Amino acid sequence: MPHILAVFVFADFQLLDASGPVAAFEAANRLVPGSYELKLVSLEGGLIASSAGISLLTCSCREMESVDTLMAVGGWGVYSAAECERTRDWIGARSSSVRRMTSVCSGAFLLGAAGVLDGRRATTHWNRSAEFCRRFPHVQLEPDRIFVNDGSVWTSAGVSAGIDLALALITQDLGETVARQVARQLVVYYRRPGGQSQFSEMLDLSAPDSRFAPLLDYIRSHLNEPLQVEDLAHRMCMSPRHFSRLFTAEVGTTPARAVERFRVEAACSCLDSGQDSIQVIARQCGFQDAERMRRAFVRLKGMPPSAFRRKGGEATDA
Repeated sequence: MPHILAVFVFADFQLLDASGPVAAFEAANRLVPGSYELKLVSLEGGLIASSAGISLLTCSCREMESVDTLMAVGGWGVYSAAECERTRDWIGARSSSVRRMTSVCSGAFLLGAAGVLDGRRATTHWNRSAEFCRRFPHVQLEPDRIFVNDGSVWTSAGVSAGIDLALALITQDLGETVARQVARQLVVYYRRPGGQSQFSEMLDLSAPDSRFAPLLDYIRSHLNEPLQVEDLAHRMCMSPRHFSRLFTAEVGTTPARAVERFRVEAACSCLDSGQDSIQVIARQCGFQDAERMRRAFVRLKGMPPSAFRRKGGEATDA
């Protein structure tokens, strides 16, 4: 029996959020015929216009009796869709019957509004992370991840990350060999190196007029210091708990993760431009030791510092 995949769209959805994953599942079907039955679904059915002005023909969600995987896409219309009670109720009801509940990009706002993500880890587009934290404080956002799997719920980052998510789902269903073949067919990474920090312009984490802009400048220029949450909170004249909550909501990542990401970016520059040893660079950038820096690089760049230096900052393993 094929896995029935329902891709939920709405007015002003992002076209690539839907077409990217669908292309991956189509390729999987060509390799293993009959693996997936693909359905494009909307609340009422019929033609639904994307934000690009291109309309796609959908079936009504009322027609969907059996769904294996539900995928909610994102786009400019996601906020209106999230305010629709019928949409929230349908997604919430489906969360207990489908094998997997997934989202692409800002589609996480639909899952969040339906209560699907409460108490879970999730991710979304880096540019919407701060707003997501404000709207859904009971969700543990991991803003630098390309995708996050928490039990039966999968969320992915911005736009093209839907393809990364689809490859992970194909791996779960059909195995790594098939997923790698799909990646080669689409000419994409099987596992993309690094996280969203490579796209989110780390040096512009916060707007210049933000209350945290001076603190971020301080962090950048004092990376060799401990920079504990308590110390940063003291500089902002806040309690550590209050500081962490406001910082995460406004900046889009936790204080500890922000410090780690600044240190990794600084270390990247040192690895690219100098001959110092990895141990020396680790101390200069505040990692205390090379092992801590290695773990941070693997988490954020998908490779250890030694591999990053050999490749000149370019990841080539697709």
